[in-house]
Amino acid sequence: MESKEYLTLKAFEEAAEKVREVTLDTKLIYSDYFSAVAGNGNKVYLKPENMQRTGAYKIRGAYFRISRMSDEERAKGVITASAGNHAQGVAYAAKTYGVKAVIVMPTTTPLIKVNRTKALGAEVLLYGDIYDEACEKAMELAESEGYTFVHPFDDEGVATGQGSIAWEIFKEQPLTDMIMVPVGGGGLATGVATLTKLLHPNTEVVAVEPEGAACLKASIEARSVVTLPSVSTIADGTAVKTPGGKIFPYLKKNLDSVLTVPDEDLVASFLDMVENHKMVVENSGLLTVAALKQLKCKNKKIVCILSGGNMDVITMSSVVQQGLIQRDRIFTVSVLLPDKPGQLQKVAGIIAQENGNVIKLEHNQFVSTNRNAAVELRITLEAFGTEHKEKILDSLEKTGYKPKIVRTTL
Repeated sequence: MESKEYLTLKAFEEAAEKVREVTLDTKLIYSDYFSAVAGNGNKVYLKPENMQRTGAYKIRGAYFRISRMSDEERAKGVITASAGNHAQGVAYAAKTYGVKAVIVMPTTTPLIKVNRTKALGAEVLLYGDIYDEACEKAMELAESEGYTFVHPFDDEGVATGQGSIAWEIFKEQPLTDMIMVPVGGGGLATGVATLTKLLHPNTEVVAVEPEGAACLKASIEARSVVTLPSVSTIADGTAVKTPGGKIFPYLKKNLDSVLTVPDEDLVASFLDMVENHKMVVENSGLLTVAALKQLKCKNKKIVCILSGGNMDVITMSSVVQQGLIQRDRIFTVSVLLPDKPGQLQKVAGIIAQENGNVIKLEHNQFVSTNRNAAVELRITLEAFGTEHKEKILDSLEKTGYKPKIVRTTL
């Protein structure tokens, strides 16, 4: 199918209808909390694709792309490279159509993702240390074996399928003033922005990418596709060096602006999402809500796309810990005590009086050669936030101790 037959109003309408065969209905969620973060009378709605089948929006583009293949193409099978959500999206879509799917994944891919992809019926080949090496291998196999390569983002058909998200947003909330969309390679942003401008030209589309992988921002500023020398971000699903070349013209034409978000803001947004909406959203999916505080608009209806929720528990626990430390809800303080009976009880009493919750104690008698002068007590505490933390430290100071904050690890 020629590219001109994709990314048109007719193609988007067909995609919106087609993907309903496999997608879950991810209704918009109004957020009091994130509306307050945006401020200025803005109303924020969440499009929870983290609750989508396979845990991300990727099934949309994969399913629509395979639906448009000829019987001959399907008979030969499909191939792609991915270590994440696209792998599962292609595997699920291929299984639905009874098509052979080969997924090339880097050898560093977590076992749980490999097994999930296999469970969906795909054949998994582990190759290379990074995505780029896996992608080269997949393209080689497509050439030698005759498979159809389904690119994770640089494919007009895939982008059209992803655009079905915007179709659903406008169907549910026709007066949407702004859509915020996460960006890695740009497939989702291409579909959403292109359809938005076809349906509602005055609705703003704001792309958001990680500060440590801002390839789209660099490309738009250069007016041509730029490859970053390296990327570094906890948002692994959007850690892309180069935006899609085929889809870049659509991004340049239809996006109103591009914002970037530092990793520490993603950490904070993870806690915000869990505590206020009881939802697990992966770091890449949090880009849009993390960027809300950068907005200058007033009294707008804003939709933030939460692109996925596939996060392993090790990463999750690390992000939670860092978020608690970042917000002064967990901290470690060191105090020097004379080596006398009752000193530990005295310090504990001060902390209890201020409603601090002790998580861990470390008692070091060898901090000084003169043990009669001082031993070190390190206390890891849970507090309500910065103000409560300062109150505890002030009480220790007033009682004659000289508390010092040390780097916290749980």
